[in-house]
Amino acid sequence: MLINLLTGLPVILLCLVVQALFITFCLRTYLRFRPYTQVSRAALPDILLLSAVMLLLMLGNSLQIALWAWVFVLLGEFDSFATALYFSAVTFATLGYGDLLLSESWRLLSGLEAASGILMFGVSTAVMTAAVGDVFKNNLLHLQRKQQP
Repeated sequence: MLINLLTGLPVILLCLVVQALFITFCLRTYLRFRPYTQVSRAALPDILLLSAVMLLLMLGNSLQIALWAWVFVLLGEFDSFATALYFSAVTFATLGYGDLLLSESWRLLSGLEAASGILMFGVSTAVMTAAVGDVFKNNLLHLQRKQQP
């Protein structure tokens, strides 16, 4: 069990750093391009900006899934990276189909990856919610100004 923790906790820490980097990049990108979307009242600029945020967050989560997969391959748990990637994606997203399992000696790593994944998806959801809320607020302010005499 201790070897699982000594292996899994550094991976979780690396995932936290990856997530923080992508969130920082997403927020800075959002703040940099947000003024351009406020010039036009068309929906397309908002859609493009929100899509960019979503894609960047998904890329960050996908990199974390790949990192876990790489660890599983290095540990000899899977013969191919594709199989490890599938297992990692299912585990990171906390689906846990059960069609693939880690060996008994490394089984705790799947729980650590699931805990990491649910946290990272939660943080990604919070960032996306903040961006959608900001777009909503700005569109609402625009409508209220338009309705004032």
